[in-house]
Amino acid sequence: MQNWITEFMEQFGYFGIFLMIALENVFPPIPSEVILTFGGYMTTISGLSVVGVVIAATAGSVCGAVILYGIGLLLDVERLEKIIDKWGRFLRVTREDIYKADAWFDKYGYWTVFFCRMVPLIRSLISIPAGMSNMKFSLFLIFTTAGTLIWNIVLVMVGAAVGESWEDIVHYMDIYSNVTYAVIAVGIVLFLFLFFRRKRKS
Repeated sequence: MQNWITEFMEQFGYFGIFLMIALENVFPPIPSEVILTFGGYMTTISGLSVVGVVIAATAGSVCGAVILYGIGLLLDVERLEKIIDKWGRFLRVTREDIYKADAWFDKYGYWTVFFCRMVPLIRSLISIPAGMSNMKFSLFLIFTTAGTLIWNIVLVMVGAAVGESWEDIVHYMDIYSNVTYAVIAVGIVLFLFLFFRRKRKS
C-alpha cells in the first residue's frame, strides 16, 4: 500500500495529497503518517512547498471528517433509541446509557475532537459521535481543523527535515500507532468489564 500511496502522490502532487488524506479519514487503514512524511520529503525534491502540502492535507482531512460527521447525523440518538428498544436487553444497554454518553459528549465533545485528531485511528472515527450528538457544525469544523493542522504541520515538517530518511519516521510512527491501538483495546475491554459488572449488580 505504501508504494501505491507514494506513487499516486508523486503523480498528482497537491491533489494526490488531498485525495489520499480524505480517503484516510474515511478509510483509517490508509496511514496518514506515510502520506504526510512523504509529502514533507517531496518538498525537498520537487516544486511542492511545506505550506502547500499542509494546506492540501488539512483540506483533505477536513473533507473526510465532514463525510463521517454526516454519517453520524444519520445515526442520531433517536435511531439509537430504536435499536436499544429492540436489542438493548441482549446487549444490556438502556436508553439511560445512551443519554449519559450523549450528555458527556455534549459537555466535553469539542476538546475531545481536538485532541483525538492527533491519535491514530480515533482521529478519523471521532467525527461519527460528533455527528451523532449533533455537535454544532461550525465548532466541529474549528476544532477539527485546529487539531488536524497541528498533526499535519508536525509530520510534514519532520518529513521535510529528515529528507530521504522519511521512512525511518514512519517506522517510529508505526510504533506509536501500535501502542495506541493496544491502549484502545485494553480500554475497551476494561470498559466492557466494568459496564457489564455494574449491570449485573443492578
